[in-house]
Amino acid sequence: KGTKDMPQCGFSAQVVDIFSRLGVPFETRDVLDGSGLRENLPRYSNWPTFPQVFVNAELIGGCDIVTEMHEKGELQPIVENAVKS
Repeated sequence: KGTKDMPQCGFSAQVVDIFSRLGVPFETRDVLDGSGLRENLPRYSNWPTFPQVFVNAELIGGCDIVTEMHEKGELQPIVENAVKS
């Protein structure tokens, strides 16, 4: 929810902070902008909550999973490999 420059919830802010610390390029989409993402993305991803983190069009998970992967050192190689490809 929100953008990387202005997250609109604590979970989104946490994910933005993690990706910022990883130092890799990333983009956000605001599901609150009225575009239908908030209603349709959960059907596409089969994931009910936001934020939803995708790397190379593959769902990684939400804030809890991304945070856990980051703490275990598992997220950085995934995003670095995505940047290389």
